[in-house]
Amino acid sequence: MSRRPRIAVIGAGVGGITTAHVLRQSGFDDVTVFEKGSDVGGVWHWNHYPGLACDVPSQLYQFGFAPKPDWTHLWARGRDIQQYHRDVIDRLGLAPLIKLDTEVSEARWDGSNQEWNLSTADGGHHTADFVICATGVLHHPFVPEIPGLADFTGTVLHTARWQDDLDTAGKRIAVIGTGSTGVQIVSALQPDATSIHHYVRSPQWILWAPMSLRQLPGLASLLKRYPALHNSMYDALLWGSGILADITTRPSWRRRAVQAYARLSLRLQVRDPALRALLTPDYQPLCKRQVVSGTYYRAIRADNAELVPEAIAEVTPRGIRTADGTHRDLDIIVLATGFHAHNYMRPMRLIGRDGITIDDAWATGPRAYRMTAIPGFPNLFTVLGPNSPTGSISLQFSAELTARYIAQWIARFRDGTLRTVEVTEEATAQFSDGVRAAMAPTVWNTGCNSWYLTEDGAVDLWPYDRAAMTAMLSTVEEGHFHRSV
Repeated sequence: MSRRPRIAVIGAGVGGITTAHVLRQSGFDDVTVFEKGSDVGGVWHWNHYPGLACDVPSQLYQFGFAPKPDWTHLWARGRDIQQYHRDVIDRLGLAPLIKLDTEVSEARWDGSNQEWNLSTADGGHHTADFVICATGVLHHPFVPEIPGLADFTGTVLHTARWQDDLDTAGKRIAVIGTGSTGVQIVSALQPDATSIHHYVRSPQWILWAPMSLRQLPGLASLLKRYPALHNSMYDALLWGSGILADITTRPSWRRRAVQAYARLSLRLQVRDPALRALLTPDYQPLCKRQVVSGTYYRAIRADNAELVPEAIAEVTPRGIRTADGTHRDLDIIVLATGFHAHNYMRPMRLIGRDGITIDDAWATGPRAYRMTAIPGFPNLFTVLGPNSPTGSISLQFSAELTARYIAQWIARFRDGTLRTVEVTEEATAQFSDGVRAAMAPTVWNTGCNSWYLTEDGAVDLWPYDRAAMTAMLSTVEEGHFHRSV
């Protein structure tokens, strides 16, 4: 007996767009994508601060099924990536599947009817046979608890909630945070600011790269005329990106070479020994998410720029006082402080079999079988969930591979060969144990405090290469799942 599966996808970023396309390509026609934002694109919708750019080359940072030959820059600007996502939605006809401004507040498994009941923040209700969480990791801004922050009389804003009408020219600006966002926004705001103060407790290694370079003239026309050439170039870049996985997961001369380049980038661009010492991290390059910039070191050396290594004691109504007693008057405080990276689909209330909540299931940290399935939650899958390769492998490739894996299970429901599918605890534990063991030689495990780490100190990344991922997600392991017909 064949069935028509009702599928709910939560999130319309990279993972959600990919999943919607794969599901429709696989013949599923009852697909609804719920997106809490007012537009698609996920992190590229929420983030639009000055200087925003991708740290992955633009010809690689795209869907394999929706090539874009005409990027303006070798490293795409945030606004261009966001427009690309809109264009993909239109090109593939996915817009009718997507409900914008619709946040799923609760998803509850109904064991009696073997279906999911979804509630939305606007009071709506939806029923689905399968739920696919494609919520990503960078969508819940982290706001540090700094005494007095709420009393500041100037402007305080997180980079993920940037106000496009904010005038920063001629202003005294503080930037708190040292990741890619902090580096990009300091570089962008410094030229027109009266003063810019970068509060840095833990400096980052920064690889120099010509991020402002435009795409080669004539390349777009060539790739448009010869789509096969474009596909070949994408495949070559995808293959080449495998070197990054090798560098990050295995100690080798390649890792040492990149680390040496990071140290050289600092030494050549910052000649002042005192400033260079303040900018020198106490951990290995690549341990944190690698920052790439061609302008930051120049910006922080400018006369109107200051690196502040002292801890913040308090925010006053007029500025920031550091632990050494120094007070700096400010007009704007920018929080480049990142995200609650391990929330995934939370704060959505997710209740699975026998009333288990996702908070209960993840009491010791987020975990999922091969990034895709969680014990206790039948007919629910994740795309770019726990242990996803945010530090080593193309997310677009990973999302498509995962979505095709999930589609295999839903096809069995459609064909009438199963009604429910749920990963076993044993298979999940085995995968998690394997991840922990494989994480030992990775660069992320060399002793730094990064957003890759969960509260219990585990590294929430993929420690294997692309070939291993492909092998794990190409076919289903029957014995790893409970199934009912």
